[in-house]
Amino acid sequence: DNIDPLSKEIKEHGQLVGGTDNSISNVVHTQGWVHCHSSATDASGLVKAVMDELAEYFTEQKLPHKLRVAVACCLNMCGAVHASDIAILGLHRTPPRVDSATLPNLCEIPTTVASCPNNAIRPTSIEGKTTVKVGRGKVHV
Repeated sequence: DNIDPLSKEIKEHGQLVGGTDNSISNVVHTQGWVHCHSSATDASGLVKAVMDELAEYFTEQKLPHKLRVAVACCLNMCGAVHASDIAILGLHRTPPRVDSATLPNLCEIPTTVASCPNNAIRPTSIEGKTTVKVGRGKVHV
Protein backbone atom coordinates (compact mmCIF):
# COMPACT_ATOMS: atom_id res chain seq x y z
CA ASP A 1 0.00 0.00 0.00
CA ASN A 2 2.81 2.42 0.92
CA ILE A 3 5.39 1.18 -1.57
CA ASP A 4 4.31 3.26 -4.59
CA PRO A 5 4.42 6.63 -2.76
CA LEU A 6 7.76 5.66 -1.23
CA SER A 7 9.21 4.67 -4.62
CA LYS A 8 8.00 7.95 -6.11
CA GLU A 9 9.59 9.99 -3.32
CA ILE A 10 12.90 8.13 -3.64
CA LYS A 11 12.94 8.73 -7.41
CA GLU A 12 12.19 12.43 -6.86
CA HIS A 13 15.41 12.62 -4.83
CA GLY A 14 17.36 11.27 -7.81
CA GLN A 15 17.86 7.74 -6.47
CA LEU A 16 17.30 4.53 -8.40
CA VAL A 17 14.60 2.11 -7.31
CA GLY A 18 14.98 -1.49 -8.40
CA GLY A 19 16.98 -4.64 -7.89
CA THR A 20 13.99 -6.93 -7.46
CA ASP A 21 12.61 -9.88 -9.41
CA ASN A 22 14.13 -10.21 -12.93
CA SER A 23 16.73 -7.46 -12.63
CA ILE A 24 20.28 -6.87 -11.42
CA SER A 25 20.57 -6.69 -7.66
CA ASN A 26 22.86 -4.18 -5.96
CA VAL A 27 26.48 -4.99 -6.73
CA VAL A 28 28.16 -6.74 -3.81
CA HIS A 29 31.72 -5.55 -3.31
CA THR A 30 34.66 -5.63 -0.95
CA GLN A 31 36.03 -2.72 1.07
CA GLY A 32 38.75 -1.83 -1.42
CA TRP A 33 42.11 -0.22 -0.87
CA VAL A 34 40.93 1.97 2.02
CA HIS A 35 40.59 -1.04 4.34
CA CYS A 36 42.26 -3.96 2.55
CA HIS A 37 46.03 -4.49 2.67
CA SER A 38 46.03 -6.73 -0.42
CA SER A 39 43.73 -4.76 -2.72
CA ALA A 40 44.60 -4.83 -6.42
CA THR A 41 41.92 -2.33 -7.47
CA ASP A 42 39.42 0.15 -6.07
CA ALA A 43 36.01 -1.45 -5.60
CA SER A 44 33.95 1.71 -5.16
CA GLY A 45 34.98 3.34 -8.43
CA LEU A 46 34.57 0.11 -10.34
CA VAL A 47 31.11 -0.56 -8.88
CA LYS A 48 30.00 2.99 -9.73
CA ALA A 49 31.12 2.57 -13.35
CA VAL A 50 29.42 -0.84 -13.67
CA MET A 51 26.15 0.37 -12.15
CA ASP A 52 26.13 3.49 -14.34
CA GLU A 53 26.31 1.23 -17.40
CA LEU A 54 23.77 -1.32 -16.13
CA ALA A 55 21.29 1.03 -14.39
CA GLU A 56 18.42 0.22 -16.77
CA TYR A 57 18.76 -3.47 -15.86
CA PHE A 58 18.51 -2.50 -12.17
CA THR A 59 15.38 -0.35 -12.51
CA GLU A 60 13.52 -2.42 -15.11
CA GLN A 61 12.77 -6.13 -15.04
CA LYS A 62 14.17 -6.98 -18.49
CA LEU A 63 16.20 -10.08 -17.63
CA PRO A 64 15.16 -13.75 -17.73
CA HIS A 65 15.95 -14.08 -13.99
CA LYS A 66 17.64 -12.28 -11.08
CA LEU A 67 21.27 -11.40 -11.89
CA ARG A 68 23.93 -11.01 -9.24
CA VAL A 69 27.13 -9.04 -9.89
CA ALA A 70 30.03 -8.87 -7.44
CA VAL A 71 33.40 -7.12 -7.30
CA ALA A 72 36.39 -8.32 -5.27
CA CYS A 73 39.54 -6.22 -5.03
CA CYS A 74 41.89 -9.18 -4.67
CA LEU A 75 42.08 -12.96 -4.74
CA ASN A 76 40.84 -13.23 -1.14
CA MET A 77 37.37 -12.67 -2.63
CA CYS A 78 35.73 -11.20 0.46
CA GLY A 79 32.86 -10.08 -1.79
CA ALA A 80 31.84 -13.69 -2.55
CA VAL A 81 32.36 -13.25 -6.28
CA HIS A 82 32.45 -17.03 -6.66
CA ALA A 83 28.75 -17.08 -5.67
CA SER A 84 27.65 -14.47 -8.24
CA ASP A 85 26.51 -14.69 -11.85
CA ILE A 86 29.07 -12.12 -13.00
CA ALA A 87 32.33 -11.72 -11.08
CA ILE A 88 34.82 -8.89 -11.44
CA LEU A 89 38.04 -9.78 -9.68
CA GLY A 90 41.06 -7.53 -9.22
CA LEU A 91 44.41 -9.25 -9.32
CA HIS A 92 48.03 -8.27 -9.17
CA ARG A 93 49.83 -9.01 -12.44
CA THR A 94 53.26 -7.68 -11.54
CA PRO A 95 55.12 -7.37 -8.23
CA PRO A 96 54.44 -4.08 -6.45
CA ARG A 97 56.87 -1.19 -6.76
CA VAL A 98 57.84 0.41 -3.48
CA ASP A 99 57.85 4.20 -3.15
CA SER A 100 59.92 4.49 0.01
CA ALA A 101 59.35 8.25 0.29
CA THR A 102 55.58 7.94 0.75
CA LEU A 103 55.20 4.41 2.12
CA PRO A 104 55.34 5.32 5.86
CA ASN A 105 52.50 7.81 5.28
CA LEU A 106 50.30 5.24 3.52
CA CYS A 107 50.47 2.15 5.71
CA GLU A 108 51.77 0.62 8.89
CA ILE A 109 54.94 -1.16 7.85
CA PRO A 110 54.71 -4.03 10.41
CA THR A 111 51.13 -4.76 9.27
CA THR A 112 52.19 -4.68 5.61
CA VAL A 113 55.06 -7.10 6.28
CA ALA A 114 52.81 -9.43 8.31
CA SER A 115 50.12 -9.46 5.61
CA CYS A 116 52.28 -11.16 2.97
CA PRO A 117 51.66 -14.93 3.02
CA ASN A 118 54.94 -15.67 1.17
CA ASN A 119 57.24 -13.48 3.28
CA ALA A 120 58.08 -11.60 0.09
CA ILE A 121 57.68 -8.21 1.80
CA ARG A 122 60.47 -7.55 4.29
CA PRO A 123 61.37 -4.47 6.33
CA THR A 124 64.49 -2.57 5.39
CA SER A 125 66.04 0.85 5.90
CA ILE A 126 67.04 3.44 3.31
CA GLU A 127 68.99 6.49 4.50
CA GLY A 128 67.89 5.77 8.06
CA LYS A 129 64.18 5.58 7.23
CA THR A 130 62.16 2.40 7.60
CA THR A 131 60.63 1.05 4.41
CA VAL A 132 60.10 -2.35 2.79
CA LYS A 133 61.67 -4.37 0.02
CA VAL A 134 59.94 -6.96 -2.15
CA GLY A 135 61.72 -10.26 -2.70
CA ARG A 136 60.91 -10.76 -6.39
CA GLY A 137 61.49 -14.53 -6.34
CA LYS A 138 58.86 -15.03 -3.64
CA VAL A 139 56.07 -12.97 -5.22
CA HIS A 140 53.32 -14.98 -6.87
CA VAL A 141 51.36 -12.86 -9.33
